[in-house]
Amino acid sequence: MAKDPKFTARETAQIGWYIGRMAKRGVAGENVYQGDLERKVERIIDGAREREAQQAADAAAAEKAARKARAKNTRK
Repeated sequence: MAKDPKFTARETAQIGWYIGRMAKRGVAGENVYQGDLERKVERIIDGAREREAQQAADAAAAEKAARKARAKNTRK
C-alpha cells in the first residue's frame, strides 16, 4: 500500500467523522453495510495524495524557474 499523505485539518476531521460513523454502524451489527463510508474515506485519501503530488510539481517548477533566473542574472 502506498504511503499515506500528510492530511490537512479538514481532511483529518472528515476521516475522523466517517470512522466514527463506521464505528456506530459496527455497533448496530456485523452485517451492516459500510462500503459507502469506506469509499468516502478512500476518496479523501486519494484527494490528499493528488494534492501532495501537485504541490511537489509546483515546488519543482518554482525551483526550476528560480535556477533559470539565477543563471540568467549571473551571465550579465
